[in-house]
Amino acid sequence: MSTGNTNGQDTEPDADARGFQRILLCVDSSLASERAADFVRNLLGPSAQVRIIGVVENPRILIPTAALAGLDLSAARAELMDEMENALAKAHASFAQFPGAAQAQLIDLAKHGGDVPHAIVDAARDFDADLLVLGSRQHRGLLRWVEGTVSEPVMRHAACAIILVPARCEKQSSHAPQRLFFAIDGSETSQAVLKIGSRLAGPGAQLKVIYVVDRAVRFSDFVPIQLLQDAFIKEGDASIAKAREVLAQLPNVAQAHVDTSIARTHVSSDDIPHTIMREAAAWGADLVVMGTHGRRGPARWMLGSVAGRVARMAETPLMLVNESVS
Repeated sequence: MSTGNTNGQDTEPDADARGFQRILLCVDSSLASERAADFVRNLLGPSAQVRIIGVVENPRILIPTAALAGLDLSAARAELMDEMENALAKAHASFAQFPGAAQAQLIDLAKHGGDVPHAIVDAARDFDADLLVLGSRQHRGLLRWVEGTVSEPVMRHAACAIILVPARCEKQSSHAPQRLFFAIDGSETSQAVLKIGSRLAGPGAQLKVIYVVDRAVRFSDFVPIQLLQDAFIKEGDASIAKAREVLAQLPNVAQAHVDTSIARTHVSSDDIPHTIMREAAAWGADLVVMGTHGRRGPARWMLGSVAGRVARMAETPLMLVNESVS
């Protein structure tokens, strides 16, 4: 796929098209956070800025009956604070090769108020972040962060794209993702997914776009499965055609290789999230990109649910684009 300007020269994408300029990285002391920091370092362009935040939870919220039981939570608070300060300092030091690009901020919920998800969303807004990066499957217990109680509210409310980097991501890289895998459903959100995710498409990038046809038979189905499948395939073909049209208009995709296909769930014991991850793994994706909300109506994917389930099972970094992100 290639494009050019009227003078016969390659169109130069602007800064916004080339990548992300203001990245918010959320960390704690987990392996997932270390991998999230590695991922962000690989994304940094010459003018990018990173704000690294660590959120210290309020022990009075974690243990609401402490006052009634006469417990002194000062030691617990000091331990939480010390661990987060160390994690924040370690993450900040890992960006030493990018002088001035990274700054660190500690958010103490005992003073700030609120909860972890809203603190993250507020920090992203205050920094005017165009990308939010978090590790997933972090600590369990009192220090847990990105599980359903944190990641799903952040997905719903963040006004920028989000990348979740799973702790079990074994594929390590020293460069920005080159194999970008897009799961679309034909909605307007899918167009935003393509435009925002493709900002990471540098020279030599490969893009794969799929539309999943759900063939799984369920006892709740009232419409013949073949009729549904034919309708989904027709919609999928139209969605893929629109995706190619959108990508053709993006200057930074001009030299990228773009492949598109219709994927299908198995007839039994399968669903869309598993199909997306199976296809992404088979293709060797560096990053999976999808929306958090799809279209409404009988043929909807219900991507809010699909995205959450993909996030819980992903072994590959996952970019999520909320329907409100333009």
